[in-house]
Amino acid sequence: MVEGKRIYYGGYYKTFSKDDIREIHEASLKVLEEVGFEIGYAPALDLLEEKGARVDRDKKRVYLNRQLISHCIKQAPSEFTFYGREREMDIVLGGTRVHFGTGGTALNVLDLERKKRKSSARDIADIASLVEKLEYLDFFIIPVYPHDAPQDKVDINRFFPAFCHTSKPVMGGVYSLDGLREVVEIAAEIAGGMDKLRQEPFLGFITSIASPLKIDDRYIQMMMEVAAMGLPLATSTAPTGGATAPITLAGTLVQQNAEALMGVVISQLVNPGTPVLYSAVPSVMDLKTMAFLMGSVESGLMNAAVSQMAYYYRIPSYITVGTSDSKVPDAQASYESATSCLLAALAGGNFIHEAAGLLEGAMTASYAQYIIDNDIIGACLRALRGVEINKDTLATEVIASVGPGGSFIKESHTMKYMRTEVFFPKVSDRGSYQAWQKAGSKDSWDRADEIAQKLLREDHRHFISEKDEKRIREKYEGLLDF
Repeated sequence: MVEGKRIYYGGYYKTFSKDDIREIHEASLKVLEEVGFEIGYAPALDLLEEKGARVDRDKKRVYLNRQLISHCIKQAPSEFTFYGREREMDIVLGGTRVHFGTGGTALNVLDLERKKRKSSARDIADIASLVEKLEYLDFFIIPVYPHDAPQDKVDINRFFPAFCHTSKPVMGGVYSLDGLREVVEIAAEIAGGMDKLRQEPFLGFITSIASPLKIDDRYIQMMMEVAAMGLPLATSTAPTGGATAPITLAGTLVQQNAEALMGVVISQLVNPGTPVLYSAVPSVMDLKTMAFLMGSVESGLMNAAVSQMAYYYRIPSYITVGTSDSKVPDAQASYESATSCLLAALAGGNFIHEAAGLLEGAMTASYAQYIIDNDIIGACLRALRGVEINKDTLATEVIASVGPGGSFIKESHTMKYMRTEVFFPKVSDRGSYQAWQKAGSKDSWDRADEIAQKLLREDHRHFISEKDEKRIREKYEGLLDF
């Protein structure tokens, strides 16, 4: 088994005590019962009122009671499989299993010529092809916006390049209900029918809850549509401490928990058993500059806490770490990514998205940073493996055989474990200073660029047959060439 396909478990790091979790839970219930949620979409209000929520239609305010909340939490699956197009790409979400992947809707790319430019559908295809070859990334959330697509065809021009160029599970946000339905139709054609897509979904969707405590009509309509289809669903909420949530981390987490639970409630009222993710993207704001700080240690800390709350409810978690506020793949980008990724992994985050490739607070996707972050994630996963203790790894017989003053280099025991015991990053230079100089004195950005270029020059597998692609292109107008 290759290292990238092991099953990794976290849960070692706990932000909260059991009493802390209960306090967050009770405070969130109070918010949902007494403060309520602003929802204006009439069919959602009808459903919530029918199921026992108190609805004030004049204020467009919904108040949930704890019995309804508890009922919906119990109906949500404690784990589910998010399928790849090939079986080795399937991932099981839940418990303390850890999976990292991409994310974001960046408006720019930092390309391999180190030019920052607007992103395109071609970038989606290229990044998907790159991610397909990065062994520590388990899923593909579409990371950039295709500026070259007509506005009414953005959704299919985000998802179709992904379907063509990766076999890993695909998720993304959508901009219209028509676009959502077109994407699902295309996926069903690839799967061999809607029933097969529901049975083994390789497609999921991200919808949004606006902080504080609001869902607009468009997003709740799409949320309900996805839930009715029974496809994997993230109901992402992104409270920012000091701006759209309280300045204290605890206060932000209370509000975030209330918002995440509302997403669970709606999905389960529409379709009990919907594979929903307990979804949160909490962060903080620098009140000196008014900057939204994705790369802060506080963001990593809160996302680790979110993992604990999701585990408390027995619902798979969707969290956000790895994004840097740096503008280029430099030291800041690496330490911000590494700090938050390690916290999330140790906490047992299930579906850790935006963990690779994103700079400038998720506004820019960098080809080189995908390579660097893949190494960072590999190191985090190595940390989760810990130290394996058994008779062979304790190595007492080898120690006795070599004896005082000897060397272990030529021992068969060394050969047996040399490729698996120590993690070998691809970007790092671990040679001598002289060798580094002789090779051109390249830094990590240089080396990451070279690796990305090599991977992109290699033949790409195409995951849709020419015949099927031709049929889909003829049926759906507005698909770009990529």
